[in-house]
Amino acid sequence: MESCYPVRSFAAASVAAAGSAVAELASRLSGVPVQAQVDSDLARAWFGPSFRPAGWEVPPPWDPLSRDYRCADGWVRLHTNAPHHRRAALAVLGLPGDAGPETASVAVRAWKGGELEEAVVAAGGCAARLRTAEQWLAHPQGQAVSAEPLIGWTRRAARRPAETSGTPLRPLHGVRVLDLTRVIAGPVATRFLAGFGARVLRIDPPGWQEPSLEAEMTVGKRCTRLDLGTPDGAAKVRELISTADLVVHGYRPGALTGLGLDEHRLQQLRPGVVTVALDAWGWTGPWRGRRGFDSLVQTASGIADAGMAWSAADAPLPLPVQALDQATGYLAAAAAVRAWTRRLDGEVYAARLSLARTAVELQRAADARGPVPPLWESPPDPAPPSLPRAAEQTWWGPGERLAPPLAFRSEGPVPEMRWDVPAAPLGSAPAAW
Repeated sequence: MESCYPVRSFAAASVAAAGSAVAELASRLSGVPVQAQVDSDLARAWFGPSFRPAGWEVPPPWDPLSRDYRCADGWVRLHTNAPHHRRAALAVLGLPGDAGPETASVAVRAWKGGELEEAVVAAGGCAARLRTAEQWLAHPQGQAVSAEPLIGWTRRAARRPAETSGTPLRPLHGVRVLDLTRVIAGPVATRFLAGFGARVLRIDPPGWQEPSLEAEMTVGKRCTRLDLGTPDGAAKVRELISTADLVVHGYRPGALTGLGLDEHRLQQLRPGVVTVALDAWGWTGPWRGRRGFDSLVQTASGIADAGMAWSAADAPLPLPVQALDQATGYLAAAAAVRAWTRRLDGEVYAARLSLARTAVELQRAADARGPVPPLWESPPDPAPPSLPRAAEQTWWGPGERLAPPLAFRSEGPVPEMRWDVPAAPLGSAPAAW
C-alpha cells in the first residue's frame, strides 16, 4: 500500500536510532568502535507483523466497531478494541452491546464529529474527529505537542555507577526491565531491549487481552499479571521496581501518581532507576491526560486526511502501517539504551515520548521531502526482495520471524539481535525476575 508520507525512510531512521544506541553501548563495553547498519527493507517490514504463523492463525487485530464513520460534518474514528472502550462508545450512541458497525454508522451520522469525540472521551472511551494538518496545528493540543522535543530528557541526581554484566555480543545482558506498557509502542521498545539481552518482565492487569499481538510482542519477555489497584498487587510491583534497572511505562501524565508510583517514588524505591515513559497525545496541553492510540492520532493530526486527499479516496486513508506506534517504540528503545549507557557512568536520566510528537516528526519529514505526486502519477516502487526469515517456536505453535533489521560492524565482537525466551500468552509467568 502506498502513502504520501515517507514511511520507509522513517522506519529506517527510527530503527537506526535504536541501533546506534546499541552500537554506542557495545563500543563502551569493548573499547572498540562499533557501527550499526540498517536494512531498510527489513526495517519497513518490521513496522508491520514480524511473525508469520505456520499451520495456525493469529486472531484479527480490530474490533468490528473500530473504524471511521461519516458524521454530520465530516468523519470521526472510534477505537473499540478494549471492551470498556467499546461499551463507552455504544453507551454514548445509545446502542445495545451487540450493535454492529452498520447500526453504529446510522447513529453516528446524527452527531457532529467534535461533539461525538468529546462525548465518547468523557464516557471513558476513545474517539477522534478527522482534522486537516492545518486544523491540528491551530488546535491547542497540536500547538502544545509541536513545541515538545521528540524525546524529552530529565536529568536526576547522580548515583554510584551501575554495574553491568553486558558484553559486546549481548550489551544489555542482565539488565532488568520492568515493562508496564501495552499494545504496540511500549512493547516494541521492550522487545528491542530483550533482543540484546535485557531481562524483560511485562506486567498486565487481570483480564487484559491482546490476542492478536501476543506472538508479535511477547517474544523475549516473561509476562505476568498484577492488579496494581490492590494492596497485594501494589506491594508486589514496588518489590519488583526496587530491583529493576529500567522501567518502561505507558501511563498518561498523573496516572502513575494515582498509583503511588510517580517519578519521585520510583527513585525512592530504586535510586538511580532509568525510566522511559510513553503516551499518546503528548506531555503538555489540554489532551495530555487523554487516552489514545496510533489510529486516533493519525486521524486527529491530519495524517489520515492528507492520505485521503493524496489518493482521492472517499474515506480517511491512514498510513499503511501503524508507523507512529512503531517509530515511537524504536525511539523509546534508543532512549532507554542511551540512558543505560550514561547510567554506567553514574548519570541518571528519564525520557518521555509520545505518538503525537512522533507524528509531528513524520509530517515535518514529509514537508522536507517536498510535494508528493498523486498516486496515479507515481511510478510503482520495485517489489522488495524476498526477506529472510527464521523458524521460531511459540507457545501457540511454529512460525517464522523476520530477520533482524540491524547488523553491526567492528574489528571486535559485535552485538547480536536475538530472543532467548519464546513468545507466550500474557500472564503466563510468575511475578518474579
